[in-house]
Amino acid sequence: MTEEWLDFIIACRYARPHDNDIVIGAMANDQIYNYVHDYMEGILTREQFWVLARFKYPTHQINFCTDAALACLEYVTAEEVEPHEQHGADSRKGTEKGQ
Repeated sequence: MTEEWLDFIIACRYARPHDNDIVIGAMANDQIYNYVHDYMEGILTREQFWVLARFKYPTHQINFCTDAALACLEYVTAEEVEPHEQHGADSRKGTEKGQ
């Protein structure tokens, strides 16, 4: 997370348009978003925001913002994943636990 990242997140929260086709960077999870919100509301100073956010490790995201960006993607394959049964059965089909 950088100063530029924080400015961009705030601009997005105010629905300000941008010209980026693709945005790559940290995703503000619930905790980070709460800090951003408190900063935007004047509850935290920018310095206080960074003290709180320093040891938080947000997930990474890639956001395709335009049709031109989406056109860069190429479909390769898909794989069906079956749900894992959680209660009463072993991971092997048809085998009950304890048998």
